[in-house]
Amino acid sequence: MGIIFFLILFPLVAALALLLIKADGPRGVVVVGASVVIAAASVYLAVVNFAEGGAYFPVEEPLAEGIGYAMMVIEVILAVVIFALGIKHRKYLASLLAAVQAPVMVWFEFSTGEHIEVANALYIDRLSIIMALIIGIIGTLICVYALGYMKDFQHHNHGEADRRPWFFFLLFLFLAAMYGIVFSNNLVWLFFFWEITTLCSFFLIGFTKTPEAVANSFRALIMNLLGGLAFVLAIVYAGKNLQTLELSALLEIGSYVGIVYVAIPATLLVFAGITKSAQMPFNSWLLGAMVAPTPTSALLHSSTMVKAGVFLILKLSPVLGIGSPAGILAMFVGGITFLMASFAAISQSNAKRVLAYSTVANLGLIVACAGVALHAAIWAATMLIIFHAVTKSLLFLCVGTAEHNIGSRDIEDMDGLFGRLPRLATFMIIGISAMFLAPFGMLVSKWAALEAVINSGNPFLVLFIVFGSSVTLFYWGKWLGKLVAIVARRENIQHRVHAEEWGALGTLAALVVAACLTFPAYSKQMVVPYILDISPGADAARITATLLDNENMLIMAVLVAVIVMLPLLFYGKTKKKLVPIYLAGAGLGDDLRYMGSMQKETEFKLRNWYMEGYFNEKRMNLIGAVAACVVFLICAVFVVVIAVVTGGMLR
Repeated sequence: MGIIFFLILFPLVAALALLLIKADGPRGVVVVGASVVIAAASVYLAVVNFAEGGAYFPVEEPLAEGIGYAMMVIEVILAVVIFALGIKHRKYLASLLAAVQAPVMVWFEFSTGEHIEVANALYIDRLSIIMALIIGIIGTLICVYALGYMKDFQHHNHGEADRRPWFFFLLFLFLAAMYGIVFSNNLVWLFFFWEITTLCSFFLIGFTKTPEAVANSFRALIMNLLGGLAFVLAIVYAGKNLQTLELSALLEIGSYVGIVYVAIPATLLVFAGITKSAQMPFNSWLLGAMVAPTPTSALLHSSTMVKAGVFLILKLSPVLGIGSPAGILAMFVGGITFLMASFAAISQSNAKRVLAYSTVANLGLIVACAGVALHAAIWAATMLIIFHAVTKSLLFLCVGTAEHNIGSRDIEDMDGLFGRLPRLATFMIIGISAMFLAPFGMLVSKWAALEAVINSGNPFLVLFIVFGSSVTLFYWGKWLGKLVAIVARRENIQHRVHAEEWGALGTLAALVVAACLTFPAYSKQMVVPYILDISPGADAARITATLLDNENMLIMAVLVAVIVMLPLLFYGKTKKKLVPIYLAGAGLGDDLRYMGSMQKETEFKLRNWYMEGYFNEKRMNLIGAVAACVVFLICAVFVVVIAVVTGGMLR
């Protein structure tokens, strides 16, 4: 239990120190040193606990009571802050939600919560260990990357006050809250950390204080507060009707007594997870987060904020499935989001928006798999979390570095990136390849997801997954084509990139390759054992048989190794001859312009087709939002019926 408290409290201490440090040198020492300690502690936690499968930890009553009261006081203070900010910026819905949520929690705590015994407030299981490794390794690499990135950011905004101490404070506070989420078995504690991530994301998205940033930060706040209110109602129901505030007890009631008894709190918690993971119709807050500095986008989209939502839904998978309104909600909203967000990504040329829609889509696939709740689906969802975290963080950070050095984040402006930033272009190619090409890990996970959905017998969900997966070829293929095209002589400017950025990007690229090479090993040692943990009657061989068998997974890993090693065989040995590029006319000597047939000087361009007439962003979002709202309505009716039935049973 000591290591759990350390992982929650140490990032908080680092955050407070960074709030006070103004100079670049000491800030760099603290960020790098704290990141190394956090990553090492996460690895130590995994090494010590993974073989045993985890454990539950009671917290002595005086300490638990003190922590509970402290959390309550902080929640009230935060509610007052949100209320005041909502009034100040005329975002009255945010003020209203804060004014409802905090009093309900205080009322519940004093009326019911303090009388319910929480036997095990904290826990470790294999899924929380996987999440801890993602937070501790990917999250801290993003923080290290931010050192160099924020130097450029401040340089480009030199007329404004230096607010980097506040920025780094929020990053490390975010990490502390995420550790709290993945280790809290007490639903009240889990909710507290859940709301801390909401408030941190609000301040990070609005960091620049521009009107657009403020508007987008409040959109994120309001949507996540809606999910927070659903979380509060789930706690109240569980406490008053089921006499428990433990997540593990909630799952046991559903598994051994009946899913119907936990259908209401499970549905409310799934709704909270849907808002946090930016599923339709709540995906606009994640797209709005693109106005924030790139480390914010990477942190929200890869290792922390959105992963909190899918983590909670995946934890609830034992009480989901086709017979549960919560399962129906997860699988259909996730499937709709996966399909429509994938379509919307086709029409985007802004690299960050492509990554954002891809993130929303992949989160939808994870949510749908958790809703299906079959063993293969849980395996696919867990593997997708791992691959998505490491790959998408690499791509977001690459786009941030490209934007600062070529002055644009538009894919169409990445012509000749191999000439200007060859190392960065290589890292981007690694990340994009891992997202959609065979035999890399994301494709393997999507294949397993499709197989699991087919076995669930849900034809509509099969269509969502099939078409959503197929269209990824369009937006990733266009971007990859831009990167591999050598179009002209360009000045190599990669010496301008800060060492901290290269260090983080290189490490993430290596992790992407390592994740693809070793996935058979950690599938067998980490993911399958987790499925056995939550399904005591399951058989490891049978679970593995429902996936790709070990031999096929090994073959896929070997193919990845061959693909990675093949370019090395030719490195430095070529005797290539450079010749002028044919430009369909008389070249003007720079490989960028030519004289056309009408004696008109023409610029050479390579441009992609975005099919905006077919996959218009607004249209895709509207269709997805309407379809998701229909699912919400159906599940709401289902829940009302269950409430009437179980109300009589509970009495």
